[in-house]
Amino acid sequence: MLQHLKQKQAQIMEQNRDFYTSRGTHVYFKDDLINDEIDVEKVVADVEARLPEDLLIELEIIVIGWFEEFEERGINAFYKDGILHISNVQDDEADLFDDIVHEVSHSLEPVYGYEIYGDQKVKDEFLEKRRHLHSLLTNNGHNVPLAPFLDVEYNKKFDEYLFQKIGIEKLRSLCMGVFINAYAAVSLREYFATAFTDFYVNSDHNYLQRISPQLYKKLTMLHNINKLDK
Repeated sequence: MLQHLKQKQAQIMEQNRDFYTSRGTHVYFKDDLINDEIDVEKVVADVEARLPEDLLIELEIIVIGWFEEFEERGINAFYKDGILHISNVQDDEADLFDDIVHEVSHSLEPVYGYEIYGDQKVKDEFLEKRRHLHSLLTNNGHNVPLAPFLDVEYNKKFDEYLFQKIGIEKLRSLCMGVFINAYAAVSLREYFATAFTDFYVNSDHNYLQRISPQLYKKLTMLHNINKLDK
C-alpha cells in the first residue's frame, strides 16, 4: 500500500512538471492540478495539433494555478500579455482543453480584430440575437430595458442579471437555438470566443453554422488565414 502511494505521488509530480511543447510553448505549474488524472502535456499537444499555427502566434506561456482574478471576476481562465492563466481546478481533460482554446481566442482579437469585426457583420448578428433574447425575456414576464441588450461590451451587472436574476437553467433554455451557449450572450467578445471554442471542440459544425452564419464564416476564414495571402 505504501509503495502504491509513493508511485502515485511520483506520477503526480511527473505530470505537474514544467515543460515546453514542440512549438516552444512554456507550460508552467504555479500550483498543482486538483484532478491528478489529467494529462496536461497530452491536452496541450492536442490544442497545438488541432489549431493552425497562425492562431497560436500570441501563445507564449500557459500558467496553471489559482489566481485572485478568478474569485474577483468569477472566471476560471484569462489571457494577458502572451500568457494564458488557467485554473488548476478542472473537471477533466476536455474541460482543460475547452479553457485553453477559449483563451487562445481572446489572444487573437488584437491581431485579427479587423478581420473579425471590421465589416460589422458579426456585431450586427450578435445584436440581432440580443434583441431576440430581450423579446423572449419580455414575453416571459421580465420587464427589462432594451438599452443594456444593445451594449456589446462586457458589463458585470448585465452578466449578473442574466446568470443570477434570470438563472442559468432558464437562460440556457432561452438561448437554445439562438446562441451556441448561454455565456455567448454576455458580450460580443464572448460571442466570438464561445463559438471559436465550439469550432475546435466539436467536429460537427452544422449547428454552429446554422445559428451563427456570419460568425461561422469568420471562424472558417481564421482557420484558413494562412491561405489568404497566397
